[in-house]
Amino acid sequence: MTISKKSFIWSSVVVALFLACLVYPGQIFGAIGKLLSVLNPLILGGVMAYAVNLLSRQLEKWLWPHADQKWAQGLRRPLAILLALLIIVLVIAGVMRLVIPQFIDAINSFFKTLPSTVNDVTHWLNQVDHNHTISQRFTDATSSFNWQSIESKATKYLTAGASGIFSSTVSIFTNIFSGLLNFVLAFVFSIYLISGKEKIGGWLNRLMDDFLPNKFVVKTRYVLRVTDKMFSSFIAGQVLEGFILGTLCTLGMMVFQFPDALSIGALVGVSALIPMIGAWIGGVVGFVLIAVSSPIKAILFVVFIVILQQIEGNLIYPRVVGGTIGLPGILVLAAITVGSGLSGIVGMMLAVPVTATLYRLMRNATFKKEGILKE
Repeated sequence: MTISKKSFIWSSVVVALFLACLVYPGQIFGAIGKLLSVLNPLILGGVMAYAVNLLSRQLEKWLWPHADQKWAQGLRRPLAILLALLIIVLVIAGVMRLVIPQFIDAINSFFKTLPSTVNDVTHWLNQVDHNHTISQRFTDATSSFNWQSIESKATKYLTAGASGIFSSTVSIFTNIFSGLLNFVLAFVFSIYLISGKEKIGGWLNRLMDDFLPNKFVVKTRYVLRVTDKMFSSFIAGQVLEGFILGTLCTLGMMVFQFPDALSIGALVGVSALIPMIGAWIGGVVGFVLIAVSSPIKAILFVVFIVILQQIEGNLIYPRVVGGTIGLPGILVLAAITVGSGLSGIVGMMLAVPVTATLYRLMRNATFKKEGILKE
């Protein structure tokens, strides 16, 4: 059996890298970490480009699909990118506009209603405690509280602490500036990627064909196709599932006359982008917002969210997301558990499509070996 020069070179490079990792693990992985930190804007830009491209390429199909004029072909992609970015920004801004003012009002209402709540609890204890033992102790414990003073001191402490930290710590300012700069660079890079994706893809294909073994190139393209299909299906499924869940939550809250139905429903829908536990996060925030004005309704809201989550978990999610990626429920739960332990929320969001990709590759390999599927 003859080995081509190209295969020999790449095999030698792989062996050399493997030996280097064994002999100098600290230096190698440290260098990789520094390289990733330097490339962070480009990586973030690639992620942003992939997410925006899912929407923009769909919009491209809708914008003058049968037009042959040069002006239409030249305007189609820039307009699709602009519309995709505008839709994403409007959705994020709309959710923030709905949720943040409600949350601030809930905090203010909490401090305003806290003294009256204490008085109501005291009155209730007087009714149920005939000997006035419990109520007297409760009254003694709370009568010395100056609620306005506590609110004022807490506000001053938080304001002074925050202003002191931001004014005296140069590193925080540097990190904020660096983060904004990285975001701007990532945004510009993502626009370039989307605008010239055909040219970039063609250049990468020629590079792979010229310098990599043909068998490796074929396998790599196959893996990339499966990965793209799984990630795009997962993102589309999560967005659709979040929209359905947010709509059901809003309509249900309106039917049962819960307060802040629109803002809480929007928050539940957006938080549902995080697999499995996302809607619970929105539900907890919704409970806090409702509990300020009506604790009884807040408890009923918890019951409503539990029922809605059962419907979502057993009917909506398996058909909308599970059907698109074809991943068994036990693997979804395992992927989320491992992903959250490794990288928190980001790990949870990436774990499901990564696991779905590996599952699909192994399933296809098994079917191919059994003669059921052709690659």
